[in-house]
Amino acid sequence: MTTEPFVVAVSNRKGGTGKSTTAVNLAATWARQGRRTLVIDLDSQGHGGLGLGVRPDRGQPGSQQLLAGDVDSLSAVVVPSRVEGVDVIPADTRAAREPDAPPDRLAALIGAAETPWERVIIDTPPSAGALLENALGAAHGVVVPLQPHALAAEGVRQLVQLFFRIASRVNPQLQYLAILPVMRDPRVRLHRQVVDDLAHQFGAFRMLRGIRSDIRLAEAFAAERSILEYAPSSRGAMDYRLLADELEALWSIA
Repeated sequence: MTTEPFVVAVSNRKGGTGKSTTAVNLAATWARQGRRTLVIDLDSQGHGGLGLGVRPDRGQPGSQQLLAGDVDSLSAVVVPSRVEGVDVIPADTRAAREPDAPPDRLAALIGAAETPWERVIIDTPPSAGALLENALGAAHGVVVPLQPHALAAEGVRQLVQLFFRIASRVNPQLQYLAILPVMRDPRVRLHRQVVDDLAHQFGAFRMLRGIRSDIRLAEAFAAERSILEYAPSSRGAMDYRLLADELEALWSIA
């Protein structure tokens, strides 16, 4: 008997916060630990797939066609990544508009899938709409990456409002929310202040240790590789290993 995978949405209502970097490297870390993982890229920029070396052929259906009902199962759009143990549903970067999909469609498709993934990670678009609502409608937990600057709380605040709306109306399994500072430098006073302010606003129990600033993370993404492949002894690789363990402990993921 197979069990349902634990589904994590990586999301922020603001762009450029490290969502795709986090989705890619968290997936690679869990796969390295023996957890077969699926990455679903719902952002039309397609960065979640690119970071794992996935470049879809022209005309290949992706996540938008899946939610639009043009294909009827995850297996029809899943492709293997360059990371052993990680599969990807890429985004269609040529899609002209969001699909008109009810917010529980992705959850139903994941529930009907036969492949025994233990983890599903959803890379989301920053804009509100059917894609983001489907991600939250399928998730058990949400990781919110953000850069610690003065406006960081606004994107979190907007996402938290949507989080509670989806949890109350669509997906009662959506229980967990954690805030992940990225490019964090504890030596910078502003970074410390922003993290402290976020902990005060949203609860210290929701604050993760964070990902330190490391140019190797950007280099790895440009090379379409995970940080564990590109620079396994780097600070970024260490921090994503710690993140995987921290989430499992914080959210009691089996």
